[in-house]
Amino acid sequence: DWNKRIEYKPGSGSIPLFPSIHLETCDGPVSSIHTTIELQNNYIGKGCDRETYSEKSLQKLCGASSGAIDLLPSPSATTNWTAGLLMDNNDMIFKFDGKQGAKIPDGIVPKNLTDQFTISLWMKHGPSPGLRAEKETILCNSDKTEMNRHHYALYVHNCRLVFLLRKDFDQADTFRPAEFHWKLDQICDKEWHYYVVNVEFPVVTLYMDGTTYEPYLVTNDWPIHPSHIAMQLTVGACWQGGEVTKPRFAQYFHGSLASLTIRPGKIESQKVISCLQACKEGLDINSLESLGQGIKYHFNPSQSVLVMEGDDIENINQALRKVSYINSRQFPTAGVRRLKVSSKVQCFGEDVCISIPDIDAYVMVFQANEPKITISGMDHFARPAAQFERGVILLPDIRIVSTVTKMEHPVDSKEHDRGLFKPVVLEEMLHNLDFCDILVIGTELDPEQECLELDHVELQGKHLDATNSTAGYSIYGVDSMHNYEQVLRQIRYRNWYTSATFDRKFRVKCSELNGRYTSNEFNLEVNILHSSNSNTMDHVNHMIVQPQFLQSVHQPEGSISAVHNSVVPSVATIVIIICVSILIFIITLGVYRIRTAHQHSSGDTEGSKENEMDWDDSALTITVNPMEKYEKPHQTEEESEEEDIEDEEEDDTTSAESDESEEEEEEEEEAEVIVQKGNKQNATRQEQLEWD
Repeated sequence: DWNKRIEYKPGSGSIPLFPSIHLETCDGPVSSIHTTIELQNNYIGKGCDRETYSEKSLQKLCGASSGAIDLLPSPSATTNWTAGLLMDNNDMIFKFDGKQGAKIPDGIVPKNLTDQFTISLWMKHGPSPGLRAEKETILCNSDKTEMNRHHYALYVHNCRLVFLLRKDFDQADTFRPAEFHWKLDQICDKEWHYYVVNVEFPVVTLYMDGTTYEPYLVTNDWPIHPSHIAMQLTVGACWQGGEVTKPRFAQYFHGSLASLTIRPGKIESQKVISCLQACKEGLDINSLESLGQGIKYHFNPSQSVLVMEGDDIENINQALRKVSYINSRQFPTAGVRRLKVSSKVQCFGEDVCISIPDIDAYVMVFQANEPKITISGMDHFARPAAQFERGVILLPDIRIVSTVTKMEHPVDSKEHDRGLFKPVVLEEMLHNLDFCDILVIGTELDPEQECLELDHVELQGKHLDATNSTAGYSIYGVDSMHNYEQVLRQIRYRNWYTSATFDRKFRVKCSELNGRYTSNEFNLEVNILHSSNSNTMDHVNHMIVQPQFLQSVHQPEGSISAVHNSVVPSVATIVIIICVSILIFIITLGVYRIRTAHQHSSGDTEGSKENEMDWDDSALTITVNPMEKYEKPHQTEEESEEEDIEDEEEDDTTSAESDESEEEEEEEEEAEVIVQKGNKQNATRQEQLEWD
């Protein structure tokens, strides 16, 4: 009764692998049962699912001593010596194919490492090709020119790990231990292992996956003669500066390296080493106290293998049901983890009486919901130049919030059958951050006149550290978003020579899991107000930043200056008054011209009306004297038509006047008809005309 596929959702804690499993022997008596459960996860990350924070952040989280120097950092503007190496971005793994090496710039690692220092690294290495393989250099410090002396080095030779340390004559003048050899099968098993070399001269100790190993061979040598030749520190190969026509790399490494660090002046404790290499996933047993009597069990250091032994079948069945898988990472690496269960049964008086087939199953770890990290706050402000000389807080109200979107299963069974899922944005999700950078946009800071500052008291009690440069300020370490907010709110920008600077732009960006999840890029602009324009911007600045007028109530001098600033008119106010005055003048001029045009139009209308009255008089003349010739009224008609044409050509004639002229033309036509009929009806003409 076991399932081949076991599903694991992030944040589920410990889940049983085989809650109903049992062994059936058909009532055959057995004397002992030996069962091995193996979690095969060596292909996940560096041997198992570990935290993928940077080495600096992990060391801070595990309580390691400060001062570790990362020799294989991610490529950036300040750490560009790894830019040409083959790299797996997800896990910060660098792959060396026997053709590449990296030079560490001078000044990164001090020349004198003292008698105590620590070298730590992750390494994945296979058998070397050939019968007599060359040395494969992991880390080497040799002469840069003229000679080919190796001062200290860590390398692999014929599946042996060798550490070389040559003292100078000024430090020792006798035959001293110089080479330390370890022979381990894990060096060439093509699996990831964590190595720590603790040097406490003349004693050197190796920790491999948290277990201590003493060197099987130590060879002595004379100290190196002093010289003024510069040294070159390299990774992945050794620099050969002498004995060749042209200096070059030699003794290349074949394999993968990660998290290579060196810590001068201090050695690391076994507790910290165990923390740094600990797996975050493995096998577990729920409620050990109820495991049952007569059950023996044993875990390997990484908890990937569990061995159980007992003499009672029922007790073994109960114990197997309590075996579980656990992954303590908030954002685990998704994928398959294979499981293999093998058992052996012994009967009374026999070695092996029953053959039990192996169980092959797997755990399917689901992808965690991706968080969305958002940085918000005041993105622009201005201050007088005098305040920047003392220092101005850049991010007084910065806020870092993370949300996550989940697919919620529908309640309705019909919707479930159709596969409908509704995305729901959850409330704030709490998780850690591992670094926040404040980058300078544009030209870098001039250390002669400006800088970013942070009181390191703010870092006390937190798993945080900080580095400062002309390119910006970096805060790193695995800690909560709240602690990051508190520290970011205390960073100040100082500029004690502000006459040449008017503004500065910054960009804030935060990360979780060494860049696996990144926030938005929050841009901030800061304006420096000089004496010429400080009064102009005072009012706007107070609205944007803080009510300084309220503060000036308790400071009489400040209140006087505030009143003075409010009385002095600004340039913007004067410009507005001038614009309003010009607008009033234009409106007045327009009204005047409209009224003038209206009066002129009224005069033209009265003139046209007088012409109409004259025309009416001529028409009456035709009516009263019917005995005149036909030509006279015809002439009068032409005159009236000319007058009509003139009236029509007048610009100011209205449509009403045009209608009146048409009516008058009709009256003339009627008069003509009356005149033509006058010879026939003289007795009635007078009556008709009077009626008209």
